Amino acid sequence: MDKMKKAALKAGKKIIENTPEPIKEKVEDKVKEKAKEKFVEKTEEKLQEKVNAAAEKLGHAKDENADKVHGKAEEAKEKVQDILLSVRDKLGNVKEAGEDFQEKISSKDDKKKVKGYKGIKGVNQIKSSTDLKSSTKIKSSNDIKSSTDIKSIGS
Repeated sequence: MDKMKKAALKAGKKIIENTPEPIKEKVEDKVKEKAKEKFVEKTEEKLQEKVNAAAEKLGHAKDENADKVHGKAEEAKEKVQDILLSVRDKLGNVKEAGEDFQEKISSKDDKKKVKGYKGIKGVNQIKSSTDLKSSTKIKSSNDIKSSTDIKSIGS
């Protein structure tokens, strides 16, 4: 094959050397035009091949990324559901604790509250100045002989 190309090239050179000038110019123009067309065709083919290869790679990458995205989305969905469930449990615990706290507070208040008009002391239940002990009736430390003599702190 190489020998044929070399022979054709040599024959072409001999023909060009022996050809008159006006024909050489026309042939030269035609050869340039054909070379240009061939160059454009080859370049387009190569570019088209590269574009097709890139498109194929892009398609594969797109499919792989779609699979990854769907997998990550599923994981994220499960995590969010777990978090929401734990938040719901914690809120339930907070609600129960609040209710318990409210019960404790209201039960302490019930003891201090007046339950009705019967719980109010009347005038005859209030001590008067004659019911109060005088300073002479209050025991001093000298009057206490043993621990049995102490009745209570208030009396």
